[in-house]
Amino acid sequence: MQCHSLFMRRRSLFLLNASASALLLFSAGARAQGRDAPKFEVGAEFSSLSVRSPDFAGTQDAVGFGARVTYNLNASLALEAAGDIYRRLRFSDGATGGQPAQMQFGLKAGRRFERFGVFAKARPGFVTFGGVPALVGTQTVTFGGQQFVIPLFENRRKTYFSTDAGGVLEFYPSRRLITRFDFGDTIIRYGQRRSQATLDPATAFDLPAETRHNFQFSAGVGFRF
Repeated sequence: MQCHSLFMRRRSLFLLNASASALLLFSAGARAQGRDAPKFEVGAEFSSLSVRSPDFAGTQDAVGFGARVTYNLNASLALEAAGDIYRRLRFSDGATGGQPAQMQFGLKAGRRFERFGVFAKARPGFVTFGGVPALVGTQTVTFGGQQFVIPLFENRRKTYFSTDAGGVLEFYPSRRLITRFDFGDTIIRYGQRRSQATLDPATAFDLPAETRHNFQFSAGVGFRF
């Protein structure tokens, strides 16, 4: 019994020392990883955004290019900003139209390993459309001896609040080079807007604010320093 008790005490002491050593090594490794991770990242990206309009234009896939800047607070948390400009949409309505552009600012948090990293992101910002038809007035025309009042439209820019939420997968071919893939939901809040069902301006009415979820995929390369 005495030998068994001594063996148990020695085994407990060994496990305690081993656990303490592992904890110290893990902490040192995490600190070293945080020190080794470069603080700044700049990159270029290809982006695809499925624009789901709340009006009759439906869903349109917009593709474009942009840039990203990231500041790594530590190995697990980063601040970043990204901006993209897309090709002109084929159709316009009272909420979307023209050439879309996007800016997002926010946080990225997750786990970074030696050759890759997995993160979640939450980045508020805005999405803007450069050619949304807006009713600016009316014009009276005479046809067949009768007068008609027709609406006049003008393409204007409309900007909406957005939030980019999703996941990020990164690969590190070298200390200075990074490749990155983003998958997420760009949530766009469309404000109250004016619509018109016929050519008669008297039929114009206000549509309530709506929220639309839009799938977004981005792929890019960057440099860390």
